[in-house]
Amino acid sequence: MSKNRYCDGVNRRDFIRVGALSASSLTLASYLKLSEAGHVKEGHATSGIFIDLSGGPSHLDTFDPKPDAPEGIRGEFKTIPTSVAGVHISEQLPKMAKSFDKYALLRGVSHTLAAHKLGSEYVNTGSRPLASLEYPGYGAVLCKERPVESDIPPFVAIPNGGQRAGFLGIQYAPMNTGATPKAGMPFNVRGISLGAGVTVEQLDRRQNLLHDLDKTFASMEGRDQLLTGLDRFSDKAYSMLTSERARYAFDISKETPSFAAQFGSDPFEQSCLLAVRLIESGVRFVSLQVGGWDNHIDIFNNLKTKLLPKFDGGVSALLNGLEQKGLLNTTSVMITGEFGRTPKINTRATLGGRDHYPRCMFMLMAGGKVRGGQVIGQSDSTAAGPANESISPSDVAASFYHNLGIDPKQEFQTETGRPITLVRDGNVIPQLFA
Repeated sequence: MSKNRYCDGVNRRDFIRVGALSASSLTLASYLKLSEAGHVKEGHATSGIFIDLSGGPSHLDTFDPKPDAPEGIRGEFKTIPTSVAGVHISEQLPKMAKSFDKYALLRGVSHTLAAHKLGSEYVNTGSRPLASLEYPGYGAVLCKERPVESDIPPFVAIPNGGQRAGFLGIQYAPMNTGATPKAGMPFNVRGISLGAGVTVEQLDRRQNLLHDLDKTFASMEGRDQLLTGLDRFSDKAYSMLTSERARYAFDISKETPSFAAQFGSDPFEQSCLLAVRLIESGVRFVSLQVGGWDNHIDIFNNLKTKLLPKFDGGVSALLNGLEQKGLLNTTSVMITGEFGRTPKINTRATLGGRDHYPRCMFMLMAGGKVRGGQVIGQSDSTAAGPANESISPSDVAASFYHNLGIDPKQEFQTETGRPITLVRDGNVIPQLFA
């Protein structure tokens, strides 16, 4: 899932950064070494899940179909009714249609950033990108505001994603799993699992040795460089490594067969199972990334055979699973790509596709105080733009934060003391919670 290359030649991993460093290069030790507590605030939901459909999914062929539009626009798929009367979505999403009462659909979401990198930064933060400032993602903000116990990671990205710590600092960056789980098998995360035959007792001896080294070299010039060069575990990393709770949280094979059965065997569906398990175990925020949506050619075959089956199965099972475990009311869920696709099907190749199109897209919201089973916003007759007043990604971000009990207009400070509004533009969408 993490190896998708966009149409502009940029690899997804090339712009997933945490400040000046790649999040994927962080060791667990260095990540946790910088972690600090934030300020707890009361809110509706206490944890969050963000699903990044990187590449930009077609709104017309998923959640905003236009069956009465001209042939070169409406696409190949028919529509099916959802569990809510009068609402139809693509026939390729039968499970999401049945689960429609659990999420709200936002149509006619609109912005102007048609490049993957800029669009991704926008929807991952809620503020339009600035060259002079890197805004933090939702997970970093939530983990600053609601810290967790030291033996569980606060923020996990499966396998990685566009959520960054921005000006809040690298201590709030996600811990990337770097891989996706496989059905029925324990999921070993580098830095969590004790691999290569290493036992907890051996790790205890190693930790004691490191404390001795700290004392031995305490007065030596260059101590910091030496100990940094050793790249050992920090106290918090050690706490997590020896934590049965953390290892158990990542082990999806511990789920009951009846619960796990609703999640398919695709890596994304298993990632959704892992996300539910992590939230249940106390992880504050989980982001999931599933790429492959940049379909300039062969879009209908790709959607039908590769993308929509796993999306349909994974997201519906995630929402149902959260509800079954009593977690949906306390978990705010947001699902989006960086933009939609052009209404007009391109004819540059024998196999038609759709191009980048930020003027019209969909987003999904669920959990917490979000009222499921409703459609907010509307696109015009060809899904070329909002039919009436548009919804911006900033509005959706403000609503996501509001659902988490975080004021989107509050100010944070950069390291230089510069005050920054969390969501620069955008307002809470009241209909989501009505």
